[in-house]
Amino acid sequence: MKYSSLAYAKLNISLDIVSKRPDGYHNLKTIMQSIDLYDEITVKCTRGEGIKIETNLPYIPDNSNNTTAKAVNAFFKHAGITNYNTNLQINKNIPVSAGLGGGSTDAACVLRILNEMFKTGLKHKTLEEIAGTIGADVPFCIDGGTKLAEGKGEILTDLPKIPESHIVVCKPEFSCSTPELFSRVRLEKLRARPDTEGLIRALGSGDINGIARRMYNVFEDVLPNGKADIESIKGILLDSGALGAIMTGSGSAVFGLFTDIDSATVAYEKLKENYHECFLTKTINTTAPVKELEE
Repeated sequence: MKYSSLAYAKLNISLDIVSKRPDGYHNLKTIMQSIDLYDEITVKCTRGEGIKIETNLPYIPDNSNNTTAKAVNAFFKHAGITNYNTNLQINKNIPVSAGLGGGSTDAACVLRILNEMFKTGLKHKTLEEIAGTIGADVPFCIDGGTKLAEGKGEILTDLPKIPESHIVVCKPEFSCSTPELFSRVRLEKLRARPDTEGLIRALGSGDINGIARRMYNVFEDVLPNGKADIESIKGILLDSGALGAIMTGSGSAVFGLFTDIDSATVAYEKLKENYHECFLTKTINTTAPVKELEE
């Protein structure tokens, strides 16, 4: 059995840290959005045991630390499936350690593929529950679209779709450490918070300017010194006509929201002069279909 699908990246249109939990994690309130930037995942299952991971990037873990391996184990455990050898082929396009949910969306894609492959018929809600055991962003990536995520990211609420927009994503050479950024957060000292409720109202009315004005990520307030590239990228995006520009997730990728392709293309071409990982893409509100492949 051999199946494939696409794993779409995500953006944080806004990101707020609400409180610290007794378990050491933080409660978040973030609006997330899928974009048409994706990894390509192929899963082949045969009788036997073990998981083999092949990728186009040499530094991606090919062992049990990979989120896709965790997804396979979690799915088989939930479904009571045994005695299957799983081969995972991952063609990475989404930048790694960028705040774009690359590992999370890959894991979610594997869950969706296995659900189709084994005809288990698990509903999205059940897949999201399995996903929550793998990572904070994985539940969102099961269905994608436009959603409010709360708790660690597992409490999801569907929101009105963002008007289709052009997106320019740019990742500087460095990555940000998520644990380090969380350790730098002092909730009482955060100088600003996103207007999440206002952003939800803007989504409801299709007010793209109102959405862009309210985009905000509190992690930008706690970036270590030497992260000037993030402000530089934001400046180029805004100067080129972006309605808004912020860092996504815990970074280091930055994105700009555009209503016209010409301005987005200008920004993309300017950024490509100095940054290798730049993408001209758009918002998307569906997951990719799962396809059966010939052996």
